[in-house]
Formats: sequence, structure tokens, C-alpha cells
Amino acid sequence: MKWISAHAKQFKVQRMTELLNVSRSGYYSHVKRVPSKRAQENLFLLALVKEIYVQGRKCYGSPRVTASLRQQGYLVGRNRVARLMQENHLKAKMKRKRVNTTDSRHTHPIAENILNRQFQVSDTNRVWAGDITYIPTREGWLYLAIVLDLHSRKVVGWSMSPSMETELVTNAMQMAVQRRCTQPGLLFHSDPWLTVCVTGFPSLFT
Repeated sequence: MKWISAHAKQFKVQRMTELLNVSRSGYYSHVKRVPSKRAQENLFLLALVKEIYVQGRKCYGSPRVTASLRQQGYLVGRNRVARLMQENHLKAKMKRKRVNTTDSRHTHPIAENILNRQFQVSDTNRVWAGDITYIPTREGWLYLAIVLDLHSRKVVGWSMSPSMETELVTNAMQMAVQRRCTQPGLLFHSDPWLTVCVTGFPSLFT
């Protein structure tokens, strides 16, 4: 009956009742039937749940929605709220955790910003840039360090590790040095933390 009501604007009621072997009189009797007290309560409760859900920026699950309803004086069970939310596709949005890949709390000297946002480079192996990102996996976060040639826009070195240690960056730099024919004067541009990590490498960055 509910399916027929939901599709009454798309298909003829007579055709649907014939295909589903339902009598037309039975269907119209069902439509005219007054909703039960429980159904009316659920409609009222659902309106309250939707209001709380929207006010909570769609981040509230059934426990918080239930708690909010109880604070307003409605004695309702969590299972009932959870069922109404599930039936109406009201699912709490999960806030994605952010991982900090920059550590500014150090006493090391900070290199001068020589590049100064001049990202158009005339030749390869003149300016490299480095950065760290993180990738969520089933086993936890994986950190990825890359070294990019700003002229060719190609990754010349990379390294991956489950922890953000100094070796993560130096391994990426080691790969880049081994893969490219570098000359003294190569500029390596990165945030201060990466610069600290590669301090002490051969005099490619002077």
C-alpha cells in the first residue's frame, strides 16, 4: 500500500493494484484510514528530530539527538530516535581528523625565503620544492614526503612512512639526488620544518 501511495503520481493506481494483486477498494480504504496514535507521535517526533539534526549542522547522531529531546522534556528512547533517523536517512557527519605536518615549535634557525613565490623556473634542477602530506589507511595514517622540480613539475624524489620523522624527508631528498644530476647552487624551497630536516645535506643548496 505504501509503495502504491509513493508512486501514485507516476503510475495509474488501477494498473499498480492489478500488478500487485491488490483491490482498488482496499487501497483507497487504506489511504482514507486515519493514522494510528503511534504513527502520529512518530510524525511529530520526526519533526523535532529533524530540527535538532539541522541545528546541530547534521553532526548529531541518535545519542545527542535523544539527549536534546530529553532536555526539552520529551521522554523518548534512544532506539526509537535511532530508528526514525535511519528510516529517514539522517546520518551524522563524521568530522575528519586533521593531521599537522608542520612543526613550528623548534629552536633551529629558519632559512630566508629566497624563492619569494617566483615559481616560474627557467631550467630543470635549479629549484626543487618539498612538502609533506598524509594519507588515511585502515592501519592508520601514512605520511608522504615529495620533492618536486619546479621547472618540469615532476616528482624527483619521494618517501613514505607511518611516522613523521626526519628520515621521511631525508629519504625523499636522497632519492632525488640519486636520480638527478645536480649542481651546486640548487635551491630547495619548503616550509621551515622540512628545511631543518635537510640541513647538513651536501652543499647543493648554497
